[in-house]
Amino acid sequence: MQFRKNHSPWRNLLSASAVVCMLCFLATANELEAGQYTDKQLEAFETRVGKIYWVRSQDGNLPGFLSGPSSQAAKFTPAQNESFEILELYGGANKEPYYKVKFESGQVAYIRPEQFHEQFNLTITSIDPLADQKRHAEEQSKAEKDRVEWINSQPWSPQVKQAAVNKQPTPGLNTSEVKRILGDPRRITKLRGVTKNAEEQWFYPDGTVLIFTNGLLSRTEHRTEGKTNPPGK
Repeated sequence: MQFRKNHSPWRNLLSASAVVCMLCFLATANELEAGQYTDKQLEAFETRVGKIYWVRSQDGNLPGFLSGPSSQAAKFTPAQNESFEILELYGGANKEPYYKVKFESGQVAYIRPEQFHEQFNLTITSIDPLADQKRHAEEQSKAEKDRVEWINSQPWSPQVKQAAVNKQPTPGLNTSEVKRILGDPRRITKLRGVTKNAEEQWFYPDGTVLIFTNGLLSRTEHRTEGKTNPPGK
């Protein structure tokens, strides 16, 4: 019994120390929740100002933004694949920072830096999700422009040129000219008839079949499901 009495002050001291540690932990947690940042952290956040980012869906989710620099502000969800620019680090002087952003739609919104970094490379990316599609569309647009310019530079009648622009090559054109008009065929079949005239059949994905005789286009057919339709049918 005497042993317990002698050690009770130590127990009280240990209990008091535990309470102090707990209070310190709670104070630190509350400080972090309040959004307190060091000057070095704020400087790091500033490096993203002026840069362009995109939103993308991740498991059906998109990042959430706020309509104002407050946790009580209305939430805003951008359109998928929409881009935005970080305009400034708002509230940095008070160490309550928000990224102020502007979407390509014109909508201005805000997001906390820690939320931005949580979503970076998930629902927020520095690479345009549609970059490959846009590049492919640009390449197709340029190729089509070059095709039409080449057709119009040929010494053909206006009717033959317009038909070529519409991807309807006229009989009498050679294989090189037709390839500039329609592009490469999916496959080519070479035949030789009893008249010893060299014949080629060019097959295109849409069912169009071009028949060349001795290197010149002789006729066009359209074949679907094993049937042959004459031109215009």
